[in-house]
Formats: sequence, structure tokens, C-alpha cells
Amino acid sequence: MSIYLDFNSTTPIDERVLDCMIDVYKHTIGNADSRTHDFGENARQVVENARNQVAHILGVKKDEVFFTSGATESNNIAIQGLKEYGEKNHKMHIVTTSIEHKAVLESAKAMEKLGFEVQFLDPDIDGRISVESVLDAVRDDTLLVSVMHVNNETGIIQPIKEIGDLLSEKNVLFHVDATQSFGKLVKELQEVKYNMLSMSAHKIGGPQGIGALILRKQRYKLPPVKAIMYGGQQEHGIRPGTTPVALVAGLGKACELAELEYADNQKKCLEIKRMLNEELERSRLKYRFNGDQKYCISSTMNLCIEGVASEALMLSYQELLRCI
Repeated sequence: MSIYLDFNSTTPIDERVLDCMIDVYKHTIGNADSRTHDFGENARQVVENARNQVAHILGVKKDEVFFTSGATESNNIAIQGLKEYGEKNHKMHIVTTSIEHKAVLESAKAMEKLGFEVQFLDPDIDGRISVESVLDAVRDDTLLVSVMHVNNETGIIQPIKEIGDLLSEKNVLFHVDATQSFGKLVKELQEVKYNMLSMSAHKIGGPQGIGALILRKQRYKLPPVKAIMYGGQQEHGIRPGTTPVALVAGLGKACELAELEYADNQKKCLEIKRMLNEELERSRLKYRFNGDQKYCISSTMNLCIEGVASEALMLSYQELLRCI
């Protein structure tokens, strides 16, 4: 019997989340943007309740939460949606890292094709981007700094609090891809200063196809992000398209559960990590962890085994399972 371990890619949906979504699918049939009848109003209330649940776990205001199809779309909007503002204000420089998710890397490369200069910073040997390298890269014409919170491969936690604190003193927008930390490093995220944050529901037991972009207000104004798609005025024009009410409800429920259970989940993950470490020590294999483990999130282990190719190992294991 195989065991599913690829939770950084996607988690199985929590049955409590699924039950919530099924109830919405069965009993809330209206379009949340149809305001002329009770069916639409009921759907809107479900959406706004979920918006409150997302806002609460992050410690932000309800009107700073914008629903998207997931972190990939949120990242695209956060970066490419700044094109007009950057050009108008002659801020054509973007700083990000070489270890970002493709949704950030490809969005940054798309901005390069539009005439923006993008600087990709490499991590140190511990797997972290140094705060100093970020600050050294910032210039008078820097539009945006985008740094992920937790690397999806290594699990290494990046110093976004320190970066956010220092950037808050400068005229530079700060975007955090929190896909791997949202719902896990709850208190840590609540303390970070940022302008924009991306997340997905399916990393915390929620449904695939739904996420959010958080746009923090400064002096009552949202960051100067424009929509990158055209349609209606859903999500205040940031993300057009009919709101998927049941998916939004599922995201909200996943946030509610994560806020209640993240501390226990962290303890469970740390115990699993401890047991795995003990087994590795007993195995006498020659191995090393990738990245400094004192900065690693509890839910991730990434290591190299000397003389073993990871893909070959996984393929061999699948073949073994077929033979059993």
C-alpha cells in the first residue's frame, strides 16, 4: 500500500470542508452578484462569511481579501497588475529570487518582455535569501520586491518579516507568496508587513481552484494593482468572473479549521519528522538535508541520499508496488 506524502503539491480535501461545500451546492444556488432576489443575497452572504474567515486567520480587514482561482493567479495579478503604475511612475525595476514558484518567476519574466528590469537573487548555502541582498538590490526606481515565505521544495522559511519591516520604510511594494505557509505559520504571517499576499485553499485541506490575493490598505488606499483580465466588476474589479460560491465557502471553512488546529498540526508534523530522523540515522545511509533545518517548516523534509537519483527511486518504488 502506498502512502501519499506530496502535501506541498496538494492536500486531500478535509471531509468537513467537503461537507460544507456540498451543503452550499445543494442549498445556495444563486449568483453572489445578483442582488435583486434572495437567492443571490444568500449566495453573497456565504461569500462574505468566507471573506471574514480568510481575513481573520491573517489578521487583515475583510475588504482587503480578493478571491481568485488560486495562488498562481494571485501572483500574476500582484506582479503583472502593477505594469501601468510602474510605467507611469518610472519605477521599472523588480526584485525577486531565483527560488520562487514558477507563477512568480514566469510573471516576472513576462514583465521583462514589457521593458521592466528584473533582478533574481540567489539564496545562501542555508537556503535563505539574505535580508542584506534584498536591501542592496533596492533602488530609487524599484517598483516591487517579491519573496516567498516558505520554499515549496526545501521547506526553508525566508526572512520575510525582517524584509517587510525594512521595506515598509521605503517607497517599494512588497509581495509575499504565502502558498506554503498560509494556515501553518499563522502567527508569523500576522506579524509580517506586506502590501500583497497570495495563497491557495488546496494546500490546507481546501478545494482546488480557489485562493485569494490580499491587498493591504495604506492610508485607506489599496496597492495600485489593476486587473489583468476583463469582464465584470466582481471582487471590485480585481478579478472578474462569476464567484464560485461553494469553492469560496470551502476556502473559508479550511481557514476556520486551520486557525483552530494549526498548533496541533505543527506538533504532529514535528513528531513525524523526529521519527523519520531516527529511522534515517538507523539506516546508515549517507544523506544530507537541503537547507539549514533550523529554518525549515515542520511539514517538510528535503534531503539527498548519496548515490541515489530521486526520480529513479520513486519510479522503482512504483514498480515495486505493482509487483506486490
